[in-house]
Parts: sequence; C-alpha cells; structure tokens
Amino acid sequence: MNTKTAISIPPDVFRLSEKLAKRLKISRSAVFALGVKKLSEEHDEEELITRINAACAEIDTSVDPTLRAYQARRLKGKNS
Repeated sequence: MNTKTAISIPPDVFRLSEKLAKRLKISRSAVFALGVKKLSEEHDEEELITRINAACAEIDTSVDPTLRAYQARRLKGKNS
C-alpha cells in the first residue's frame, strides 16, 4: 500500500524527474521514491564511515612491525 503526498519542487527538478521517468520507464513517483532511498543509503554509508574513522582514531590500527617485515619478505619472494 502506498502513501500519497504532495510536495513542492522547483521546475527544473520536475523536468529532470520527467526525463528520468521516461528514460527508466517508471512513474515520477517511483523516481522520487528511488531518489529518497538512494540518498538514505548514501547517508547511512557516510555515517558508517564516520563511525569507523572515529573508532580507528581511538584504537592503534598500525600493523605490527614483525608482521610488516614478514609481508615484505613474502611479497619480495613472489615478485622475483
């Protein structure tokens, strides 16, 4: 079941929604619904990245020097 709503948008956005709806062969309502969904996903992704960066700022995420040396030796051996 869908919910009806009325929104006010600038004429240029309306024209863009018309073009996109025709190109995708979907309704204007579907265009706006997809737009809101995509914006929400992008916002959620940005929030997750912010939280990960905050955690990394509090925790030592550097690679152990012994492991780094081991990885360097292994990579050197594969590139020879």
